[in-house]
Parts: sequence; structure tokens; C-alpha cells
Amino acid sequence: MPKIVGVLAVQGDFKEHIETLNEIEGVEARAVKTRAQIAACDALVIPGGESTTIGKLMERFELDLPVREMHEQGKPIWGTCAGMIILAKEIVESDQWRLGLMDITVERNAFGRQVDSFEADLPVAGIDGGPVRAVFIRAPYVREVCEECGVEVLAQVEGRIVLCRQGKLLAGAFHPELTDDRRVQEMFVAMIDD
Repeated sequence: MPKIVGVLAVQGDFKEHIETLNEIEGVEARAVKTRAQIAACDALVIPGGESTTIGKLMERFELDLPVREMHEQGKPIWGTCAGMIILAKEIVESDQWRLGLMDITVERNAFGRQVDSFEADLPVAGIDGGPVRAVFIRAPYVREVCEECGVEVLAQVEGRIVLCRQGKLLAGAFHPELTDDRRVQEMFVAMIDD
């Protein structure tokens, strides 16, 4: 029986996440847009895109409810780039809508604008086999984590936190779906059985 990984498909690069997750043995990734579709998943990815748009659509269609239920049930949720902003409890100088599930403070567009996008090789705690190639596009970063709340820092670039985990929540500032390396995806899928 495959593990069902939903990718929130209201806006952003959900198609790339679905394609790369489906390369992993034992995984069936699918686009999810409704409360029932989200509830049927073993795990969920909130992709990169425009965080304010994703947040408004989640709120309008009440998609936050099944996502919060997933979290309460101990199902893994992974936010990449905009998805990381949606997961955060605090966003620097912003009151935009967010799920607020993860005890982190995020700064939006922290590395600059689109023209400041870059790639880097990152050592990632818990991933063997050398550094992970990371693509940063108008990327946020995690300014603060609540260590006493159980937030683990997994990767940094230039001293800035770009990947962290809190229980079954994973938040990353970069786009693993835009490279050929599937180790971050594999780490996330393994969280289903943790």
C-alpha cells in the first residue's frame, strides 16, 4: 500500500513536488485542493509560491481545518519557501494569515528579490552522502527557533537557518523539487513512519 503524500495545489510549484515525490518508491503523490482530499493523505507538502495568496486561499476555502487536523493526528507536514512562512508562528513585520503551527519566526524575502536567487551546497543534519544542492528563490529564512519547544536546526547558509524540524513539521527555505537530489524528500517521507 503506497504512502499518500498530498501536495497543496492552490498556487505555486506543486506540480514539481508531485513529480519528484512520485520518484520515491512506495509513494503516491497527488495534488490536493479540497478538505476531503487533504484528510485522505498520510502527509502534506505546502509548496513554494506566493505566501499571501496561498494563505488567503487556504483561509477562504477553510483548508486550514484539515491541515490542523493532520497536525493533531501526528501526520507530517512540510512547508517549502512560501510553505515555510505559512507554517510559522511569527512572520517578521507581517500580520499575514498563517497556520502558526511551528515555533519559528520567519523573515520573508530575506535573501533579496528574484534577481538575488542563488544555489548553495548545504550539509543537512540527518542526511548522509555529502551536501544537498539547494535552490533559493526570493527565499525566506528562519530568524529564530524555540529550542525548548523542540525545534531542531538541520541546515544553515551564511549563518541563517534554512531547514528545521519540530516533531512532524519540516520547514525549508529552498526548493529540493528543482534539483535531481531526492534526499530531502526521502527524509520527509520517512517521517510518516517515525
